[in-house]
Amino acid sequence: MSELKTTETNPEVYGPTRRAFHIAVVNILGAIIGLALAIPTILYLFVPGKSRKQSGWVDGGDVSKLETGVPVELSFQQLTVDGWRQTTVKKTAWVVKEPDNSIVAFGPLCTHLHCAYHFESQLSQFMCPCHGSYFSIDGKVVSGPAPRPLDRYVTKVDNNRLQIGALKESSEA
Repeated sequence: MSELKTTETNPEVYGPTRRAFHIAVVNILGAIIGLALAIPTILYLFVPGKSRKQSGWVDGGDVSKLETGVPVELSFQQLTVDGWRQTTVKKTAWVVKEPDNSIVAFGPLCTHLHCAYHFESQLSQFMCPCHGSYFSIDGKVVSGPAPRPLDRYVTKVDNNRLQIGALKESSEA
């Protein structure tokens, strides 16, 4: 009777146990989850991101429709990128066509306290209603508390289309 082997004394008779199978499944699932977390981390650390080149110029419209010496308030949309988020910002500019066919685009805010100004056609001047600053058609201060001329956008004309660039702060008069 000593030759009779029971499963309690010899577990190799029936092969791997249920416990060994469950441990193997848990280890395989843990390895898959670890690999799924490691791949994006490795890509983030070692692969450089694609650089999004922005031209810096925004299309402002057709310049052939502008009249010489008549300011027009122009609205345009500018794409801004902040990290991975892209947003479209609505901006405005006062655009004036000069007698030599050059285009000047003024920023929409008064240089005193950054209030919105408008064009008074009877006076042929820009007027800030908040504190009474007046600006000539070329952006220079005529009267009021404004410390400097109107800020200007960098502009260029390409194929009869106005291209608007960065807003440059004007120097003091």
